[in-house]
Amino acid sequence: MRYLTAGESHGPQLTTILEGVPAGLELTTEDINFELARRQKGHGRGRRMQIEKDQVQIASGVRHGKTLGSPIALVVENNDWKHWTKIMGIEPITDEEAEDIKRKITRPRPGHADLNGAIKYGHRDMRNVLERSSARETTVRVAAGAVAKKFLSTLGIQVAGHVLEIGGVRAKDATYSTLEELKTKTEESSVRCLDEEAGIQMMNAIDEAKKNGDSIGGVVEVIVEGVPAGVGSYVHYDRKLDSKIAAAVMSINAFKGVEFGIGFDAARIPGSKVHDEIIWDKENGYKRRTNNLGGFEGGMTNGMPIVVRGVMKPIPTLYKPLKSVDIETKEVFEASIERSDSCAVPAASVVAEAVVAWEVANAIIEQFGQDRIDSIKENVEKMREYSRDF
Repeated sequence: MRYLTAGESHGPQLTTILEGVPAGLELTTEDINFELARRQKGHGRGRRMQIEKDQVQIASGVRHGKTLGSPIALVVENNDWKHWTKIMGIEPITDEEAEDIKRKITRPRPGHADLNGAIKYGHRDMRNVLERSSARETTVRVAAGAVAKKFLSTLGIQVAGHVLEIGGVRAKDATYSTLEELKTKTEESSVRCLDEEAGIQMMNAIDEAKKNGDSIGGVVEVIVEGVPAGVGSYVHYDRKLDSKIAAAVMSINAFKGVEFGIGFDAARIPGSKVHDEIIWDKENGYKRRTNNLGGFEGGMTNGMPIVVRGVMKPIPTLYKPLKSVDIETKEVFEASIERSDSCAVPAASVVAEAVVAWEVANAIIEQFGQDRIDSIKENVEKMREYSRDF
């Protein structure tokens, strides 16, 4: 499977086209809108979330509630477009009209793609860069991820995400009996944190940052349960599933690091306490006594839950802007301010779920078939039985 996204932050709409989704998958707009609504929630979100009410239109690839096997086109309109039709219009304009259009950006903001993107494509108005580099693009990535999550759930594979840390406030180790319990409890938290006490402290940290015109980042975790052992490959570096997931997480706006299982702590612990001992019983087959490696060995799933974390830097759009240099005059200015969140970590957790779900779903399809959901489901179940009896 693959998908392509298109659209600018203040353009008329965001679009994604999904290719390779198997036929026969039950899919409705409600499946996708549920995930889009989750992305818009969270303590610390800015005014844009009050303007937009993201609702998907399924423009192709689905008939009578089931996928056809053909490309699926998903569209989310930008309500704010009506205020930007002149600034972001598609039709050519005269030099005089260009002078009249306000909000031309010649002052790159530190931490953004503004200056690098302008140099790369030769844009003198850096709005051409920031409109696409905006995290608004993740709206339709979440839409694509919603389709992947629906596909995985049909195979008995569940995906959940939550927040571990915001602004230096760390949650206690998560304890939950089922992934469904984790989902339920974290959905009730405005920072998507299982630890209620830490959640309150996180909200206070967000409020303090907002009051100071600053922003804060954090750490999110995604768990995937039910993936059979052997998905991915040890044979070729570019087919290792953990590397694909790592790349996907790093592709999210403002993410600067990824780890699986105990991650970087493995550098500080002896191997005898890092590697997961193998156990077996007749009912469950092979398991690991622990899950320090986050469900992966040799680039392949080992049947344990996939556990991946990503770190999000503080959003670089600040209400007390940092110094920058005007590309026209070369004079020092304070960087221009665009409407922004003081913290988007809870929303980023939802985006992380989406991109991880897509990579897992894609790996499943590569290995177990592509055309029909029923045959894929049958092949996955056969693999589970084979692994238990191996």
